[in-house]
Amino acid sequence: MSKEFWDERFSSEEYIYGTEPNDFFKQQIELLDAGKLLLPGEGEGRNAVYAATKGWIVDAVDFSESAKAKALILAESKSVKINYFISDLAEFNFPEDDYDLIGLFFVHLKPSVRDSVHSKLIRSLKSGGRIILEAFNKKQINNTSGGPKDIELLYDEKDILSSFDQLFKNSKGEILLLENTITELKEGNYHKGKANVIRFVGLKK
Repeated sequence: MSKEFWDERFSSEEYIYGTEPNDFFKQQIELLDAGKLLLPGEGEGRNAVYAATKGWIVDAVDFSESAKAKALILAESKSVKINYFISDLAEFNFPEDDYDLIGLFFVHLKPSVRDSVHSKLIRSLKSGGRIILEAFNKKQINNTSGGPKDIELLYDEKDILSSFDQLFKNSKGEILLLENTITELKEGNYHKGKANVIRFVGLKK
């Protein structure tokens, strides 16, 4: 979907995906010591702000100016700071070996773009760092709880293994978690109800 689509969606005063962090992200981040975090496709800042309250240095990237404005307002309301960059993920210059953690939450890109972005994210992760992902799997196409209605934008396990291939080949990384599950989303009006998701945690060595 286009930048214009997301700018319009995020332009309301309401936080359309809520202000609370994603449940899976919250669960995973609480297992880790604070460090430097990257959140591509972060939208209105709910995960970035939560991590900042836990002591993380947070970089967020999104191409929506409307989303950035709301994320910075949310950060100010929680008395924390986040670094927020406006860019298309396909064009952003991710620094190498810089992040302890990268989080991708409901970032649904076309496969050709997705593979390129994920390769850059792997290079951006420090040795010993983790990538955490939650996205809609292909069964979500039958649900009304959110997500794109284009099957190629949804995930299955093969997509994860292929897209993060360099994590395992080049760094001899490890899959800490890879599962399909059903969850009950309560993330604003656009992520609401029973959802089929895929969850992934990968470790770079």
